[in-house]
Amino acid sequence: MSSARLGIAVRLLVVAVLGALTAGCFQPMYAEHADGTGLRDKLMTVDLPPVDKPNASREARVQVAIRNALAFKLYGAATGAPPLYRLDLKFTTTRSSLIVNLATGLPDSETYGIDAQYNLVELATNKSVMSGTTFSHLSYDIPGSYQRFARARAVRDAEDRAANEIAENIKTRLASYFFAGT
Repeated sequence: MSSARLGIAVRLLVVAVLGALTAGCFQPMYAEHADGTGLRDKLMTVDLPPVDKPNASREARVQVAIRNALAFKLYGAATGAPPLYRLDLKFTTTRSSLIVNLATGLPDSETYGIDAQYNLVELATNKSVMSGTTFSHLSYDIPGSYQRFARARAVRDAEDRAANEIAENIKTRLASYFFAGT
């Protein structure tokens, strides 16, 4: 056997041995454990408090969209298990023009953003066990400078997409907290 083939064979053997050594370390995140519990059971114990924004405001609608998206991602339904944790959420929204049409002075493209702070509180001790921040900033086009209903719908779609992205980020961080335990 030539030295080049021997070198390749040794490298493949090293990779196979390292793969065999680390194979027992892998554990799927969403798999059930031997005791029948899994990550989904832990996520269902997170309580989502009701909306605290003024009624009929744009921010109340965004908070409801975030809460509904989180409920679906955590529970898969409207309610979860008896709560052991409470997720407190605070956020701010921003909206700015990216491109302004020089002829009309109206924006052609805008950006919408949500910056959120969340805090997971253990109900038994009323202590914060995890906190963090997340954001979502997206742009949207206005299909005509004088089409105000199309602009309103574009803003609403951007709000819904940003709320869904915020909920996905928070759900991922909660899942990693419950999986790792830290």
